[in-house]
Amino acid sequence: MRIATYNVNGLRSAMNKGFVEWLSKAPLDIICLQEVKAHRENVDFKQFEALGFRDYWFPAQKKGYSGVAVFTRIKPDNVQYGSGFAQSDAEGRVIRLDFGDVTLVNAYFPSGTTGEERQTYKYQWLDEFYNYLAELRKTRPNLVVCGDYNIAHKAIDIHNPVSNKDSSGFLPEERAWMDKFLANGFVDTYRQYHPEPHQYSWWSFRANARNNNKGWRIDYISVTEPLQSRLADAQIWQDVKHSDHCPVYIELKA
Repeated sequence: MRIATYNVNGLRSAMNKGFVEWLSKAPLDIICLQEVKAHRENVDFKQFEALGFRDYWFPAQKKGYSGVAVFTRIKPDNVQYGSGFAQSDAEGRVIRLDFGDVTLVNAYFPSGTTGEERQTYKYQWLDEFYNYLAELRKTRPNLVVCGDYNIAHKAIDIHNPVSNKDSSGFLPEERAWMDKFLANGFVDTYRQYHPEPHQYSWWSFRANARNNNKGWRIDYISVTEPLQSRLADAQIWQDVKHSDHCPVYIELKA
């Protein structure tokens, strides 16, 4: 099972930059998208069907905002739209698909960069999502949690940890949530294979940040510990450029 997660920062924009052509050649069974900023009827989804993908969408109620989608060549046994929390579901932040004994959760974590109100909501969302996963694990222990977490976990995950110590996405409370999340039976798949620094998945559009690799690692695929032995590979595809993010990839053995 070859899975990627990718914040496309507007799917229609990414399609105009060659996303479909790239996807046609990418070695993927499933791709989880965040920030699609579109409803299915606003996108030429037949292009994805032509590549053999079934597509499942959970857009935000607000037009041109947020939203998640999953394109998969493997038919899911079950699809659940939303996590059951009203504001999160209105913003189109979580979609779940079951494939045999594996449950895939695609999540777009809120950003707190626009001010105190959204930062406060981010903390609320993190608590709600943590509880959602804890409940889900009671019946579905093999979880794959893909998405834009909007948190750089450790100093190694951000190009300048000192100057960003007070920046949303690298605040102590956010990083403590990641500590708790990973300590509670989740595995950061990328770090299982890549302990080295300067590995990022998002770069600001400002100051030529991407060309200078001044980025943040905020996109993750985490798995519960029962799946750790089935991991075969994990990568960040930094050379894929349809967005200010890039895809993150894992391969799971059957």
